[in-house]
Amino acid sequence: MSSSASIAPESKAKTIDVTVLLVVPGACVVLMLFLYPFLYGFVLSLSAHQGVSLGNYIKFFSTPFLSQTITTTLWISLPATFVNIGLALPVAFVTHRHHLQRLLTTILVVPITLGTVLIAEGLLIYLGPQGWLNRFLLITHLSTSPVHLTHNYWGVFLSLVISGFPFAYLLLLSYLTGIDPVLPQAAATLGANPWCQFVYIYLPLLIPGLAIAFCLSYVQAFSVFPSAVLLGAPAGATRVISIAAYQAAFEDYDYPMASAIAMIMAGVQLIVVLLVLSGRLLFYRGPAAAQK
Repeated sequence: MSSSASIAPESKAKTIDVTVLLVVPGACVVLMLFLYPFLYGFVLSLSAHQGVSLGNYIKFFSTPFLSQTITTTLWISLPATFVNIGLALPVAFVTHRHHLQRLLTTILVVPITLGTVLIAEGLLIYLGPQGWLNRFLLITHLSTSPVHLTHNYWGVFLSLVISGFPFAYLLLLSYLTGIDPVLPQAAATLGANPWCQFVYIYLPLLIPGLAIAFCLSYVQAFSVFPSAVLLGAPAGATRVISIAAYQAAFEDYDYPMASAIAMIMAGVQLIVVLLVLSGRLLFYRGPAAAQK
């Protein structure tokens, strides 16, 4: 009787879990839409007339007009990401327990539905040299000349903030709603004021969520292209790395060089993401969120 009982668990352990097969469709999609294009682009970036070489990468980093696009892109994407996270955190914290949360969330995420091109067009209408803001400033004599907020750094920056804020807000709101409200209530009974509750309870539990939201918002901002063309100076101060890749592919028809720029672009994003995720461990090593 005991031998048959011991054999039963072993037979169950050796059986294959059929639910694992549900991962197969998703894995195939990832292989087709991400892994294969990445490997194909990497191999293409190494191709040259003489065979396989690093000539495209050497050319990129040895040409200041190309290599400085990394600094330009970081100078635009990182501040925009910090502003988005800095604005989204207090707004999400205030609205996550509000009785009008659904209405406020719907209003705040409207820019996601507009798209970057429509946002750029709206900014040109409102903030352009002949826009409503400059007309108001000139009519009220608050300014003697138009304020230049488009076709420069600030136009691209504002576009990234407007389009990226709802994304960061939704991510942080989901993490805040996952924190058990009993924790701050227990802290309040012990005399903790709202600021102490935020610093010692909410913030440590939000560190993983802040890191993920920062990484995703940064990747979204780093790949800026329409805003840099429509609201910036694509041949000057806002010539980001995506513009360099586009010009190499569709103006110079140098696809290996364009692939090399894309690989460099992915590498820079990966470095920042790894730094943020590794820095998260310096502040908090617990679970990603408190369980209700």
